[in-house]
Amino acid sequence: MRITLIAGARPNFMKIAPIIHAIQKAKKSGEQIDYRLVHTGQHYDEKMSETFFKQLNIPHPDVNLACGGGSQAEQTAAIMLAFEKEILANPSDLVVVVGDVTSTMACSIVAKKLSIKVAHVEAGIRSWDCSMPEEINRMLTDSITDCFFTTSTLAGENLLNEGHKKEQIHFVGNVMIDTLRANESRFQQPEVWKELGLSPKAYLVMTMHRPANVDEEAKLKEFISSIDDNTNAMPVVFPIHPRTKAILEKAGIQMKNIHLVEPLGYLEFNYLVKHAKGVLTDSGGITEETTVMNVPCITLRDNTERPETIDIGTNELIGTDPKKIKPALEKLLAGKWKQGHIPEKWDGKAAERIVSILCHSL
Repeated sequence: MRITLIAGARPNFMKIAPIIHAIQKAKKSGEQIDYRLVHTGQHYDEKMSETFFKQLNIPHPDVNLACGGGSQAEQTAAIMLAFEKEILANPSDLVVVVGDVTSTMACSIVAKKLSIKVAHVEAGIRSWDCSMPEEINRMLTDSITDCFFTTSTLAGENLLNEGHKKEQIHFVGNVMIDTLRANESRFQQPEVWKELGLSPKAYLVMTMHRPANVDEEAKLKEFISSIDDNTNAMPVVFPIHPRTKAILEKAGIQMKNIHLVEPLGYLEFNYLVKHAKGVLTDSGGITEETTVMNVPCITLRDNTERPETIDIGTNELIGTDPKKIKPALEKLLAGKWKQGHIPEKWDGKAAERIVSILCHSL
């Protein structure tokens, strides 16, 4: 079986990596399976360097389609045009897409129009909020997918409710947790640890990147002020995107407890998360990692596509009203946060299950 694996952004490689490792293991045991790794180049990331690939034992892509930049429509079109040429030049039996970026949707459409089967890893998760581009990507991808690999039973129920057949849906677990488990013993203390004099469970970690939270200067200022004023002088480490940093600087926001730092590598960032008192974020993926590492997590969003992190894990969804930050932080800092548990099959073996199904059930 010839498989084409699609990655469009840095997080995609973290999801693809364990699948590649599982394919390599299957090949050694005699399975007739091989892959080609295609990077669409959707996101240019200067940290996608030799160090990144080496740190996480991630193979370099066989090709980079260099489709970064432009509007949503321009990028979708560029990816479709480039991937069509790629897949015609390098035929495949199956295209495997992961997550919910534009590349996920665009490459799925190209594959299906060329009568190539599509498998979607992290299929069926829904926020039901179509103001999020990722939700549109997820829904459109799943509407034409042949084989669904899900992270939860709820995701499978979503797919059944959308009319897909039970035999198409495979509950395998979470490949992001495969990567987390494989690298947890290798987490690296970042330089900021000593620079800020941090110690375990005596600081918070913060991330914020969604346009709804950071693009409006007044709203961002209120968010930052609410967090900065309610940490009981506990330091908050905020690895910040340059774009968000520019908005903060323009607004002239003064901070006494929040410390802005450059974006961190995977091993360094997760070291901070693992040892933090808690995390404030608007990211979906981080809520999964905090759940597995048993770190309290406050999510600054009105909805989430990962409800298991709330129902089972350490995450609480408090919405986008800055006034709700104070009571959430008081609860967290007082040590009264709920006790979480690890969702079913988030055990580091999701990729092995995926590759076993690819070898024996398709």
